[in-house]
Amino acid sequence: MKKHIAPNSSHKQESNGRRNFLKKSSMAVMAASLGIEIVHAAKLPTNYVPLAFQDSDPFKLFNKNKELIVLNNKPWNLETPPHLLDDKITPADKMFVRNNGLIPENVDVNTWTLTVDGESVSQSKTYSLSDLKSKFKNYTYQLTLECGGNGRSEFFPPASGNQWKVGAVSCANWTGIRLKDLLKDVGLKPDAVYIGYHSADSHLSNDPNKEPISRGVPIAKALQDETLIAFEMNGSPIPIAHGFPLRLVAGGFPASASGKWLNRISVRNIIHDGAKMEAPSYRVPCNPVAPGTEVSNEDMCIIESMPVKSLITYPKSGAMIPMNKKLEIRGHAWAGELEVKKVQVSIDFGATWQDCLLDPPVNRLAWQHFKTILNFPKEGYYEVWAKATDTNGTSQPMLVPGWNPKGYLNNACHRIAVKVG
Repeated sequence: MKKHIAPNSSHKQESNGRRNFLKKSSMAVMAASLGIEIVHAAKLPTNYVPLAFQDSDPFKLFNKNKELIVLNNKPWNLETPPHLLDDKITPADKMFVRNNGLIPENVDVNTWTLTVDGESVSQSKTYSLSDLKSKFKNYTYQLTLECGGNGRSEFFPPASGNQWKVGAVSCANWTGIRLKDLLKDVGLKPDAVYIGYHSADSHLSNDPNKEPISRGVPIAKALQDETLIAFEMNGSPIPIAHGFPLRLVAGGFPASASGKWLNRISVRNIIHDGAKMEAPSYRVPCNPVAPGTEVSNEDMCIIESMPVKSLITYPKSGAMIPMNKKLEIRGHAWAGELEVKKVQVSIDFGATWQDCLLDPPVNRLAWQHFKTILNFPKEGYYEVWAKATDTNGTSQPMLVPGWNPKGYLNNACHRIAVKVG
């Protein structure tokens, strides 16, 4: 009886043998470069790269300017020094990074989908990237995104979390479709009050049943013209650190409301209850409290519009200025859902203020640029303070505002040091 030979069995044996040979060869090379044996090398999972050979340089990983400050590497969080934010439109290499989980790997744009579902949609629908780009009108807006904890390092007693100084803010060009057009396509029920986002990043524990973050915005914010489902940043595909291939962008709210690596939106008949929506995350006391006070969860309110704020981007703090030389000061100001009405600067610790030339926003929710010329009366040490006022007449406080347990919403005047002489 003739023995049956499975089709391509020799090919399979050859392929398996080649893979084993390559694995052994690569292990030998890695062990040689380490100068020591990799114990249990034979048990390494397929395609796993040992930590010693994983690229842990965020500047290479994300193509970032090397002056950015690494606050955390699991998850990645990088801050931009103020003088790098002088561009009117923030370039990708100078944009801060704020992550809560692990960045997804092996993203395939050909199979990526976005599902819209939830209690308050008329029908659930799933869209490919091609569907989103071709079936809906595309829009581009400059939108300010600021981490809710920007400025946390200035609070005392200290608040837990990444110790951001003032550089967790950006204003890029975002291109995509209006979220309200997508919601119109699926149909909203009258009881819709909130949307929540869901993303492809992994929880730090690698538990597939846990989302690292799943926040959202009230339905009124979701229906604003400028709230986008974006697929481009500054005219190019969104960089992986900032949400490639799809991101929700809701300027004016804390940047945590702008979910990266977006693959699902749930339309809710309740305030969204996803990860990091619960107190104390992205919440502040509903009423002012004394520093160090313990605040119960039920007395914490969700952060929505960010407060009025400004940032001096030129010159760099510590600038040396010759006596009798005029100094140009410039920077940006923003006010969450509002516009900035005026920006002033002071060189005498807030005793007197000088008005700046202030540009209008390019569009709603974009930051505004300011500049002025300063003269210094004599040689010595000075501080330049910047203070913005919004269209409601609210101005930045000169020093750190009301303390809160998580160190959110610090909008104190930005200050730089200058030496004249």
